[in-house]
Amino acid sequence: MSKKALIVWGGWDGHKPKECARLFETLLKAEGFSVEVSDSLDSFLDKDKLAGLSLIVPMWTMGEITGEQFAGLSAAVNSGVGLGGVHGGMGDSFRNNSDYQMMVGGQFVGHPGNVVSHIVHITDRTDPITAGMNDFRLETERYYMHVDPSNVVLATLTFAGHEVPGGGQLVMPTVWKRMYGQGRVFYASWGHDPKDFEGVEAKEIVRRGLLWAAK
Repeated sequence: MSKKALIVWGGWDGHKPKECARLFETLLKAEGFSVEVSDSLDSFLDKDKLAGLSLIVPMWTMGEITGEQFAGLSAAVNSGVGLGGVHGGMGDSFRNNSDYQMMVGGQFVGHPGNVVSHIVHITDRTDPITAGMNDFRLETERYYMHVDPSNVVLATLTFAGHEVPGGGQLVMPTVWKRMYGQGRVFYASWGHDPKDFEGVEAKEIVRRGLLWAAK
């Protein structure tokens, strides 16, 4: 019996959520998942359906989620359904819902310099998500985020100079995993454009991360 995943896309269109949903649908189907793709947050209201999932992938930058919709999502993850996503689709959703941010483990604050070439530094080469990976270069937005110190950080990027309030240099988590109740949560901060996943490392880390979240 195949594992089941739900991808819910919408919100700000600048992150091409429909195209990213299609890309992730293809990726998960290749791993043997049965995938449902929805463009409605009401998908989080069906508690019985959510309970039968292995993985939820949100792709919803900004926007608003109702208390009932969030309660359904939160209960599913808390009970053991995995949660995994990227960039603003998961790390800049529902800015007014701090409980959602607590679940994700971080929240977008800004992207100094906009799209820039930078190095992703692998900080844990033994974790299943990043095992055997070397540092690699990406040309995309670097997310400056408020981050939960309880996250298990797997990769970082660096801000320096005028990009840092007060100057100096700052190391920012860009890939992490965490637990939320019984649920596994994975996040990577790249994904401003589907092209971000054309690189082998960027796509492979997310593939492994989603599989880890889905147990």
